[in-house]
Amino acid sequence: MSAPTASTADGSAVAPGRRAWLAVGVTTLVFFFVVIDVSAVNVAFPSIRDDFDVTESALGWIISGYNIAVAALLLVAGRYADSLGRKRMFVPGVAIFALGSALSGLAPSAGALIAARVVQGIGGAIIAPTAIAVVLPAFPPNKRSTVIGLTGATGALGAVVGPALGALLTDIWSWRAIFWVNVPISLVVLALAPRLLQESKNPSATGRVDLVGVPIGTLGVGLIMFAIVQAESWGLVDVRVIAAFLVGAALLPILVHRSRRHAEPLLELDLFRLRSFASTNAALAFYSMAFTSGFLVNSLLLQELWGESLRTTGLALVPGPLLAAGISPLAGQWADRIGHRWILAIGSLACGLGYVSYTLTLDESATTWSRFVPTSIVVGLGVGATIATWASAGIADVPPAQFGTANATVRTTQQVFYALGISVIVAILADVSSTPDLTRFRWAWGFVGTAYVLAAITVAATFPAGSSDDRAGE
Repeated sequence: MSAPTASTADGSAVAPGRRAWLAVGVTTLVFFFVVIDVSAVNVAFPSIRDDFDVTESALGWIISGYNIAVAALLLVAGRYADSLGRKRMFVPGVAIFALGSALSGLAPSAGALIAARVVQGIGGAIIAPTAIAVVLPAFPPNKRSTVIGLTGATGALGAVVGPALGALLTDIWSWRAIFWVNVPISLVVLALAPRLLQESKNPSATGRVDLVGVPIGTLGVGLIMFAIVQAESWGLVDVRVIAAFLVGAALLPILVHRSRRHAEPLLELDLFRLRSFASTNAALAFYSMAFTSGFLVNSLLLQELWGESLRTTGLALVPGPLLAAGISPLAGQWADRIGHRWILAIGSLACGLGYVSYTLTLDESATTWSRFVPTSIVVGLGVGATIATWASAGIADVPPAQFGTANATVRTTQQVFYALGISVIVAILADVSSTPDLTRFRWAWGFVGTAYVLAAITVAATFPAGSSDDRAGE
């Protein structure tokens, strides 16, 4: 095995070698199965419901519990990764994810399954910011978008494979196999990671993270996520939803105040002085509201309005993400060369135009292969150009010492606005399963398309021109 790559004074590698690329393979492998697991669970819902004889609203916490845990703990995981060491955090994160997967596969009741999914979410929250941060210091700035592009391609491929694999495993064995398959993969990663990954962290960190800011930030984000998720079943004007949101929102200014004063805060405010980082988070909020909710709208269109089978729905939703998986690494290479601004703007605009086209070309008649799929190809092009490029844009000008915190902050923005977008769509398409209505779908497509266009306008107007190398030279 080749020796570790030489590094510059700031921690950036000069020439990544075989070991660095093998390390990328290890981290993307576990990321691949995290994505598969998230998308495969949706397919198994009917089987889980039948086994445990519970309502769909209670069953929804199998996803909600995971998402809330991830969103609430991302900042903490990123902060401790930079402070204590990315490798030191990543390896236990994989172990916790494997434990949660095993417990999910063994769950004797719906309550036990929800609790196990929360354990999985804790592991996922650690993996998400560290899987990239642990390998990026081995690569120079002009290669980092390429590395993140490969991760994005892996995620897109996982989104394609997940539903098909989930359906296959559930059909052959049981829904429990969806969780069990993670365990041997995680064990392989745990065996290889200590040998391949190099430790890195913020050289100025003392390990004394703000112990007051951590619970404030975690509880604040967790309550906001809880309010957004529960608004789907309790309603926006429910006193519990309003109270959770207000308390969570009130905690965030306290976190900002603590972060200004503490030497190692949970939220590193100096990152927002970087124009590229601030622009990414602002534009990504709009993009995230559209991304997950758009897939939900189209899945409901195919099944509820057009009456397509689960198999046909799955096949119709594959071409876009599959194309995105092929484009994502190329988008990363171009971002390294010419910068992120116009790649993100044009890609987001393509997504927006795709959803606007749905409102103009689709009606009550099922035109799955003649109209829907060709338009989804346009969306797939846009997603391929953007889905991983957002992550690399967010850390384009970030010093290597802050990779973990920066990546965690970007992913927290994603998680919160993913949930918000889903809540809006659920409100727009209320009762669509019992009374399918094309007008509601058009409103939903309009919301998604508008959010994508706002993301394009925001990033075009605020993101700095040129590549990170160009700006560093200036």
